[in-house]
Amino acid sequence: MTNASSRETFGSRLGFILSAAGAAVGLGNIWGFPTQAASNGGGAFLLVYLVLILVVAYPMLVVEMSIGRYGQANPVDSMRSLTTNALGKRVGGAVGWLGLSVPSAVLAFYSIVGGWLICYLLGAITDIIGLQTATAWFKGFSVERNAFGTLVFYVLTILIVQGGIKEGIEKWSTRLMPALFILFAVLFVYIMMQDGSMEGLQHYLIPDFDKIWDKQLILAAMGQGFFSLTIGGCSMLIYGSYLSKKENLPKMAMNVTLVDTAVAFVAGLVVMPAMFVAMKHGVTIYGPNGALLSSDTLVFTVLPMMFDSLGLLGQLFAVVFFLLLTIAALTSSISMLECPVALVGERFNTRRTPTSWVLGGAIAIFSMVIVYHFASLFGVVAMVSTQYLQPFAALMFCVFGGWVWNRNQKFKELSSGFETFRTSLFGRIWPWYVRFVCPLTVTAIIWASFT
Repeated sequence: MTNASSRETFGSRLGFILSAAGAAVGLGNIWGFPTQAASNGGGAFLLVYLVLILVVAYPMLVVEMSIGRYGQANPVDSMRSLTTNALGKRVGGAVGWLGLSVPSAVLAFYSIVGGWLICYLLGAITDIIGLQTATAWFKGFSVERNAFGTLVFYVLTILIVQGGIKEGIEKWSTRLMPALFILFAVLFVYIMMQDGSMEGLQHYLIPDFDKIWDKQLILAAMGQGFFSLTIGGCSMLIYGSYLSKKENLPKMAMNVTLVDTAVAFVAGLVVMPAMFVAMKHGVTIYGPNGALLSSDTLVFTVLPMMFDSLGLLGQLFAVVFFLLLTIAALTSSISMLECPVALVGERFNTRRTPTSWVLGGAIAIFSMVIVYHFASLFGVVAMVSTQYLQPFAALMFCVFGGWVWNRNQKFKELSSGFETFRTSLFGRIWPWYVRFVCPLTVTAIIWASFT
């Protein structure tokens, strides 16, 4: 196990917040959240989502980050450090390996989607220049194009991770995350100037209170909040291990939660009005029964059709939109690759650069297999990793954090940087909340995915 004193840490609070929020901010926020909101009554979904983020996802984020900071190591060794019992250590190690399988499996399919975004970005640029053949290739769905996009996405991810925490992940997160917000602001102003946007904004911001108690809506919002903050995805555990002991951990976790939720909220502000603008231009989005026709193609079909219908300015904003999505995907993928890189580097004392390329290359090979057998593998890998592996890993982190981890050591860890933890309202509620409420909630999410 790594010597904690020699372990690299984030250089600043802002660096940590933007890096951890970047890990959480991904296609789940910008693609998944607006799609879920559009499918589940707009404003009603938004309201339920905001409540569940605070009462379910945030307390679990504190668990993961505190386990990482206490263990000062990769997920496997951090989980083993929670107990002195020999059997407990073995089970903890197994939970760590389970947790580690999540980012590796997610990265295998996520990078393919990241590759599509890069291809659409390049296609939007060649469209403006007038290179029609190249545009058709970039926007088509050939195996060669998918393989090209995926490999470019991996190269970008590996180049950032090989730089380490301060010079790689923190340096790029503090540049990419503000860029994300600036691009969003530009897009929002542009979309709101189009006909039909106000209708979309009302649909998004004004809740239909009759729908708030709908079981499907509540489960969808719970699942979305859960995946939005990458609970059970190991990224927060590994980033927590790089967090200084001087920092107030619950406060840092709250900052990450707020930034992540802000991105999801702003994504809805852009995408929902854009959908209504697209409808004004004759694009069919909802079926006769009011259900969203194509949740998976919203980003790749509906919005590009809207941009195309708005002339040259629309094409320029298509470039902005896909650049924004590529940035969001990259800030997540670097945290996914960091998990196995940290484990191998700490266990075998290997140098970061070759470790990043070897492990990134190994997962890239798996992605290539998926690309070449797309129809049979992509959906299965995505479903297994997000619906089964991730919630189950989150449940086990919760059980270990709530029941196995020694209460005094846990309180000591959370009091580090937060001296009044034991006497604070958070300190009184959180320990029992993590023992009872959080495991029941995660079990409900797992149960819902089977029914």
